[in-house]
Amino acid sequence: MPSGEPLVAGSAIASTAPKVSDFNDEYNNAGTRNNESIPSGSEHFQSGVIESREQAEPDITSEHFQPLPLPEILQSRSEHSQLPAQQPDELLPRLQQAKSDGSALESVLARSESPGPPDITRAHSDNLQATFHRSELRLSSRSGGFLRDRSARNSSGALSPKHPSSAAFAGPSSTSRRSSRRDNFNQRVVYINDPGRTNEKFDLAGNQIRTSKYTWYSFLPRNLYEQFHRIAYVYFLIIVILNQIPQLAVFGRTASLFPLIFVLLITAIKDGYEDWGRHRSDREENNRTALVLEGDRYESKKWKHIQVGEMLKVHANELVPCDMVLLATSDPTGLAYIQTINLDGESNLKTRYALQATIKRHPEQGPISGTLICEHPNRNIYEFSAYMNFEDDDIALGPTNLILRGCELKNTSWVIGVVIYAGQETKAMLNSSGPPSKRSRLEQQMNRETLWLSFFLLVICLVGGIGMAAWVARHDSQLNSFPFYMKSGNYYKFYGFGGEGVFDFLSCIIVFQIMIPISLYISLELVRLGQSFFMIRDIEMFHFEANRPFQCLALNINEDLGQIGYVFSDKTGTLTQNKMEFHTASIDGTNYNNAIVTVEPIGTVEVEGEIENIETVKELLGKRAWRPKVGAKVDPKLVELLQSSSDTEERKAVHDYLLVLAACNTVVPTRVIKSSTGQLEMQVASAGETAPGFIEYQGESPDEQALVSVAASYGYTLLERTSASIVIDILGDIQRFEVLGVHEFDSVRKRMSVVVECPDKSIKLLVKGADTSMLDIVVRPLVEIHDSSATGDDIPLEEKHRAEVYYATMKHLDQYAREGLRTLVVGVKTLESEEVDIWRRQYVKASTSLDDRQELMQTAASLVEKNLTLLGATGIEDKLQDGVPETIASLRDAGIKVWVLTGDKQETAISIGFSCLLLTNDMELVIINENSKESCKEAILSAKARYRILAPQRRKFWWSQNSVKDVNGLTSMSRSANGNQTPEQTTVELMGISKHYAGEPLALIIDGNSLVHALSDDLEQELFELATACKVVLCCRVAPYQKAGIVSLVKRRADEMTLAIGDGANDVAMIQMADVGVGISGQEGRQAVMASDFAIGQFRFLNRLLLVHGHWNYQRLAYMVLYNFYRNAVFVMMLFWYILYEAFSPQSALFDWNLVFYSLIYTSVPTIVVGILDKDVSQKTLLRFPALYGSGQRDEGYNQLLFWLTMLDTLWQSLVLFYVPFFTYRQCDVDIWSLGSLWIIAVVLLVNLHLAMDVRNWTWITHVAIWGSILATYVCLFILDSITATDFLPHYWVIYHIIGSGRYWLDKILILVVALLPRFCCVLIRQRVWPTDIQIAREAEILHGTHSNRYSSLKTA
Repeated sequence: MPSGEPLVAGSAIASTAPKVSDFNDEYNNAGTRNNESIPSGSEHFQSGVIESREQAEPDITSEHFQPLPLPEILQSRSEHSQLPAQQPDELLPRLQQAKSDGSALESVLARSESPGPPDITRAHSDNLQATFHRSELRLSSRSGGFLRDRSARNSSGALSPKHPSSAAFAGPSSTSRRSSRRDNFNQRVVYINDPGRTNEKFDLAGNQIRTSKYTWYSFLPRNLYEQFHRIAYVYFLIIVILNQIPQLAVFGRTASLFPLIFVLLITAIKDGYEDWGRHRSDREENNRTALVLEGDRYESKKWKHIQVGEMLKVHANELVPCDMVLLATSDPTGLAYIQTINLDGESNLKTRYALQATIKRHPEQGPISGTLICEHPNRNIYEFSAYMNFEDDDIALGPTNLILRGCELKNTSWVIGVVIYAGQETKAMLNSSGPPSKRSRLEQQMNRETLWLSFFLLVICLVGGIGMAAWVARHDSQLNSFPFYMKSGNYYKFYGFGGEGVFDFLSCIIVFQIMIPISLYISLELVRLGQSFFMIRDIEMFHFEANRPFQCLALNINEDLGQIGYVFSDKTGTLTQNKMEFHTASIDGTNYNNAIVTVEPIGTVEVEGEIENIETVKELLGKRAWRPKVGAKVDPKLVELLQSSSDTEERKAVHDYLLVLAACNTVVPTRVIKSSTGQLEMQVASAGETAPGFIEYQGESPDEQALVSVAASYGYTLLERTSASIVIDILGDIQRFEVLGVHEFDSVRKRMSVVVECPDKSIKLLVKGADTSMLDIVVRPLVEIHDSSATGDDIPLEEKHRAEVYYATMKHLDQYAREGLRTLVVGVKTLESEEVDIWRRQYVKASTSLDDRQELMQTAASLVEKNLTLLGATGIEDKLQDGVPETIASLRDAGIKVWVLTGDKQETAISIGFSCLLLTNDMELVIINENSKESCKEAILSAKARYRILAPQRRKFWWSQNSVKDVNGLTSMSRSANGNQTPEQTTVELMGISKHYAGEPLALIIDGNSLVHALSDDLEQELFELATACKVVLCCRVAPYQKAGIVSLVKRRADEMTLAIGDGANDVAMIQMADVGVGISGQEGRQAVMASDFAIGQFRFLNRLLLVHGHWNYQRLAYMVLYNFYRNAVFVMMLFWYILYEAFSPQSALFDWNLVFYSLIYTSVPTIVVGILDKDVSQKTLLRFPALYGSGQRDEGYNQLLFWLTMLDTLWQSLVLFYVPFFTYRQCDVDIWSLGSLWIIAVVLLVNLHLAMDVRNWTWITHVAIWGSILATYVCLFILDSITATDFLPHYWVIYHIIGSGRYWLDKILILVVALLPRFCCVLIRQRVWPTDIQIAREAEILHGTHSNRYSSLKTA
């Protein structure tokens, strides 16, 4: 066997084994006779090596192929078994002829295959097939390589059968090949380097993309269609249509169009501006250039002109313009490195492989041609199924042969590929969608009050309609004398009592339409935009270390940040830094925890403390040719043991331990060298390099990077990972290990293993995994020895040693977990040849299986993952981020419950909980670790009974306005509705959440196994009651779907807002499930950020985001919504009182344009400015007294009680507005237009002064907005009353006449004083007798001079 070749079972007979095509037909018939099911069309591409003679043109669809009776098939086989093979172009006429005359298609297909032995049996076919699998396994793996990223692995972690390195391509099931071929003639066919022929037969998309929503011709209809999805807009459209009817035209038809057109125009401008940005981005993207093969050389071509079938050349650090299959790379082995951060947010490098058949074929040296048949475009970026016919040979393709659009080529000089998907059909474009949209809680409450206003509008319109009908009936005898009701004539018409009532009802709807505030929707969007602007500019939430600002990805839930009741947090990377540092090692029962020597990349060795033989250690560590770029701490005792020449069992264990760390992973090594300019450059690492340098490891997780780096620091340096081998520099001796199989980590096994052939031809299984999983598969000791000093004469030395190692490792694991370290257990096993053969057969079977592949792969792993030798354990430290304990304590003081959901083991999670102050020593831990539903239920019920946790009895009512607690010496005079109960008890009981009465704080610790049962329908209520009664909940060993399930449970059953925060892909589900999702830009890519509503750089920024910006946003928008309801309702009610004295006629005393401008110009700007800039208390006070955040949790800013009190105040002010001028001018000859001019300026003054009374933070912009709006109202009145157009003549010069009257100014003063005095008195009494915490804190600020500068900087807004 050649050197370096892996040992393959059955390779001796594999070399002489016949091809699958030799017995393939008989094997197919055997499947037909046994009624085997025909696989789906997609399985055609999962079949593996496909003979070129079996291809057919794709325009022959599956419906043409019908199964034939067995005699006819056998007869056709006999007739044509000696015919020569036929190519697709020769086969097509026969297929068409068969279709037309109904002849046996099977016989035609049989001619295209090599003849098989007529007497071959089914069993013999199976044996040959297995032989073919074994012989081709190593060959196919070399064509693509074992996958080293999770992009092409299934959920079990095993290699995807579509991967070119997997055994799936070593030989298909023949039945699948034939039956799947019947269903897949309609797949995409790409002719390599022949785009004309490719696009001639198929209507394929070009490479021009469009992410914009509109075009110049579709913008208007589509934008209007989208805007009218809002019910309020439909309502106002109906109002406009009604006003166009002559009998219902209460005010000018042009004026009635203005409000709706204005709102639609503003929204259209906003949408158009956003889409213009997309158009600009699309233009830049489409006009990028790439190198496309034209003739015998590559020429520059714009991306938008690239076609499917063309060959591209991409250089290092360039983006890939479309999805393409790799044909060649600058690396001799066909390896290429890419970065997929634009696709999945992951910044680590991934490997892709060129086809071995094309790797040395350069288009410049000669034409390349072939046919590539692939699946239709789909969104799955981790799967790809295809095969390529090249030089009369069929080559299977998988996801590692595919580079997707948007990927960036790294550490590879160039790659060449053929385009298979372009433009909108690329996987990146098919996946271009954002996170699901969310609606804020305040907006949902606002819709409820909008329904009340709609009902009230209906009532007053009914009053107008019924009143009009009654008035007309009462004055029936006089109607003929009224010009508007003459019963004869050609111009006026009387519609009867009922008809007049209906018309009056509809006319009242038109006049009172602003009762539903259409401008509120625009105002909300503008205010949220302004709030987001200031949040993004907040320098206190800028992460300088990573240069990451705060990101606001959702503009419609800003106010929800001020009402959060539950925070669900991931641990690793969210509470911790996710920068793993190897801390300690347990090897062969010895605890190496004295890692005080740091090996720097430049070769220097730093020692923390004093050690013996320090010079010897420095010399050993400093002379290495290759070093990891990131320094790691090592234990000098372990270094000396490795350098010793003794061949002891202890040293062998250390060797195997470090070998597992270096080889059993998915890390990609890259070489860092210093260029001629002095800059560090990265290249593909190769064992053949002679010049020393640094090795940088690109891994899927920081854990693996830390393990490989520490192995390299001890002298076990991973140098190279190719498609079938691993090269490790072991203490200066470079050794190659052939990879025979990989079982990736999965959530069921919770471990990873790799089968390698060592240089000495021995075959070893290297395994690492979670302790709960690994300790079940290691060789258990037959005796219990808990103390290494224990002796026993009758115990064999080997057994005694095994027991000592086992129990010492158990002790070390417990110690590491209590120190908050992340732990893994390491094991090894030497495999015998018989065991390898059995495993390989099952491994091949699992890899080629189309059904139940995950279970079969786990079964294959179980054949070898047993009776392992326990080597030891690892302890990796993941330090807390800065400010985490303080942030959690602050959130807890704010009344927010923090739940931690982590995949770490229980002891590690508890240790981290104590270190971050999530858990305290005075807490009673309620631990639930159960494996069955019955025991889980018993544990939950037992805990509830023990701590007297009761089911909720009452729900939270809308009138509950209770203070949570005093604010550090600020004596709150808010009183609890329950007398002597604590505020916390009152709030919890009113909210319908269970409460314990034992007095001691509880902390629930529950693992993933228990949650499987606890989240079931019949137990989730019990779990909810127990969990919500606890102060802290810590969930360990949870899967991503369980994280989302916990969030969903609280979201559904508790009347509380939920927030989920995480940094990795496993947190996406819970981030999207929560009311508010926050992503952290961390070490695990940007998946969490892309799925979130807000993104921060560190967990500590959550404190400021919620307590400061969340509080401000909620208080501002809550007041703004109430104020808008008041502002419009007071205006409508003033008009309503007027029609009572006008025979219920909807005729208004106000000029039509004043009705329109009231909501859009006269009063809209101040509410927007206050909604963006107002602050009830300063940020310093909010951070000092976190309990102030409780005002948002208790809905103090907006609730039904406040709504109805506001409506009561509105009713009073509207009465004052109408009746003060009514009685003042009752005995005067003033006309209705003069009264209307008085009323419009009075209501504008009133609502703006009402707003000014509630402003708590005056800025110069606030002054300009409020007083400028009043000034603008006067300016508009003077302009409108100066216009001499026909429609304006009745109002000509009205304001000029009435403004000179003393009675006019007296009415203004009376209206403002009488209308606002009751509100002023009520607010004053409330603040004196029943102040809220916010009011007390604000008073304390004023008394202590916190706001000495009243006009504070807008940067803190």
